[in-house]
Amino acid sequence: MSFLVPDTGLLFWMLLAFGIVFFILYKYGFPVIISKIEERKRYIDDSLKKAKEANKRFAAAEHKSNLIIENAREEEARILREAATMRKQIIKEAQDKAESEREKMLLETKRMIQQEREAAMRDIRSQVAELSLSVAETILRDELSDEKRQKEYAERLLDSIDVEKASEK
Repeated sequence: MSFLVPDTGLLFWMLLAFGIVFFILYKYGFPVIISKIEERKRYIDDSLKKAKEANKRFAAAEHKSNLIIENAREEEARILREAATMRKQIIKEAQDKAESEREKMLLETKRMIQQEREAAMRDIRSQVAELSLSVAETILRDELSDEKRQKEYAERLLDSIDVEKASEK
């Protein structure tokens, strides 16, 4: 017997053993293996479908998220614009009110200055009148201290009254 060339009997029994093993595998083993492979294939296909659906849902959620973020940014910009407008309006109103108050205070101050000026003028006039009377009294006392001077003064007054009456006629 040679190692390179098999014997016919050995070849026959090997083929017979191979056929029996193949038949048993074909009858019982391959259907189980094929069913497991098919089951695995279905599981993988289902998983791929679910992954595609999840990707679609994720893309839709991402799109919604982007829309929400964009809307939020637009809303933020709108609110900031409104706040700036309100700020300008409030500042304008405050400036107008301050201007109005300033004008009122200015008018009130002018009125008070005018009143104080008039009061000072009245006071000065009063003091000038008192001083004039005092000076006139002093001058008249000096003039009228002598009896001769009194008579002369009385005559001058009478002459001036006569002149006034003559000019009226």
